[in-house]
Amino acid sequence: MAYRNLMIASNAQLKIKNEQLLIKTDTTHSVPIEDINSVLVENHQSTITIATLAKLVQDGVTIFVCDEKHTPCAIMMPFAQNARQYGVVKLQESLSLPLQKQLWQQIVKYKINNQAICLEFNKQNNAAQQLRSLAKKVTSGDSNNTEAVAAAVYFKALFGPDFIRSNDDDLRNAALNYGYAIIRGHIARLIASYGFLPMKGIHHKSELNAYNLADDFIEPFRPVVDLFVAKEAQAFEAVTPQLKQKLYNLLNMDIKIAQQNHSVAYAAEKMIQSFSRCCQKTSKELLLPTLVALRQHTYE
Repeated sequence: MAYRNLMIASNAQLKIKNEQLLIKTDTTHSVPIEDINSVLVENHQSTITIATLAKLVQDGVTIFVCDEKHTPCAIMMPFAQNARQYGVVKLQESLSLPLQKQLWQQIVKYKINNQAICLEFNKQNNAAQQLRSLAKKVTSGDSNNTEAVAAAVYFKALFGPDFIRSNDDDLRNAALNYGYAIIRGHIARLIASYGFLPMKGIHHKSELNAYNLADDFIEPFRPVVDLFVAKEAQAFEAVTPQLKQKLYNLLNMDIKIAQQNHSVAYAAEKMIQSFSRCCQKTSKELLLPTLVALRQHTYE
């Protein structure tokens, strides 16, 4: 199983040789392609050949490209990698509206409960209890918009009453956006590799968004980023390469799913597998993650 997430922060040349990704800086590093989950190319002076890009993407590696602010702005992922994509898309298209609403209800409940756990880890027990009560009130399709009500309570409790989520000058917002972008990109790659249309969401429906389905499924994972930022971002004065590396590494942190601890990256895959079963009408329940304390996942 691919588990390595590579961040290219310095000037480097990337090439493929003998099923290995060669990363040439002052020295040359070699990484088996089969071990690579994603590559984040942050340095604008780095070079990578088209053949290398094609090989990585064909082998299921997600490639992130950063903008001038060193924030992920684009991803490359497999196109039509699934041999039965037409059949998968037909199943996705046939997902009934009532079931879509039930699935969104499940996602929102898990998101709010994970936000409550995050608050508990930060000693905000009263607000956490308020969120747990709200989670019980989530209706099919979240018709009452309980998700937004919970968010209004959550961010103020987590980061203080003066925190404004839309403030781009706040380091915490920059860190949150960076972490969310990484997990969103990983989920988008999984969606495509399992043959689904990323633009067709179960709740998000924007015609201008190519990743509506990824924006649905990232929701219960967001508190992983929130917890990290609340615990560790205050040690940084800016979004430094060290902070970005830690945010990128959140894909390798523990999270619980199906009563077992897995990496965030693998838990996301189990979630998309469960969505496939829902589309095949063999289940009406998604496998969704439960937040645990921040710790690096260990692979046996």
